[in-house]
Amino acid sequence: MSPTGPRAVLSAAPPWTYFLGSAVFHYLGPAFAVLLFSRLAPLGVAGLRIWSAALVFALWRRPWRTLARLDAAGRRSILAWAAVLAAMNVCFYLAIARVPLGTVAAIEFLPVIVLAALGARTVRNLVALVAAVGGVYVLTGIRPAGDPLGLGFAFANAALFAAYIVLAHRTARRPSGVSGIDGLAAAMLVACVFVAPVSVGQAAPAVLDPVTLAAGIGVGICSSVIPYVCDQLAMARIARSTYALLVALLPATATVIGVVVLRQLPSLADLAGVALVVFSVALHREVRTAPAKEILQEGKTECAM
Repeated sequence: MSPTGPRAVLSAAPPWTYFLGSAVFHYLGPAFAVLLFSRLAPLGVAGLRIWSAALVFALWRRPWRTLARLDAAGRRSILAWAAVLAAMNVCFYLAIARVPLGTVAAIEFLPVIVLAALGARTVRNLVALVAAVGGVYVLTGIRPAGDPLGLGFAFANAALFAAYIVLAHRTARRPSGVSGIDGLAAAMLVACVFVAPVSVGQAAPAVLDPVTLAAGIGVGICSSVIPYVCDQLAMARIARSTYALLVALLPATATVIGVVVLRQLPSLADLAGVALVVFSVALHREVRTAPAKEILQEGKTECAM
């Protein structure tokens, strides 16, 4: 008898659907953050994002139990992931406070190209990668604009985003026997400690402002809970290079959200860029490094957690 219910639906869903969910919330979170900048400094927003996400994961996954049963290597991996999460969030908000979000998004894609190229391996996937790069260029122009400090934070965020993909994908495959989502929860808990020294002072005003506090919680859920969980569900079933290529969907998703939510009609060039990105994702074929049955079982186990 075939299993039914939400878990069965999650197990049967293609991995790209999880990434699509991550992509949508990847831009809803910054939308909340932009509203917060008039009430709170960027480092305060970064702190609220991580602390509120950690609280959700603490109630849901009890991450201290995960940390207690990890071996030394597993704990070092979680510490590295936590440090990347904290630094990435800080750099991202310091960047978008000084540089247009579109420019930050374009710079963020640059090191991811390297990850995708390293796993291309076939002519078909190389063509898909070229199409993705072309589509992102058309959508964003990749024309750095803003003050030098802001651009510096943007490039630092991009490097950290690539590191996030590597560490998150490694945890999603559970080399230490811990599920990807439990590893994420543990990393987010530790990230609270790493971000505290630079964020506590700037986040303090939110304690006396319920609207700001609620918005900060919204940023945490939309930016660090839903998309990161979707990332883990996707990474458990697809290769790292495939995930890196899917990142090309982010600017295209932003364009679609602009049409639906903000009524910002795209130009013909924007539509061409979206078409190139969609074509690249449709053309790409994953080069498996493990038996298909094993990868599928990993995904089903992750969804059941």
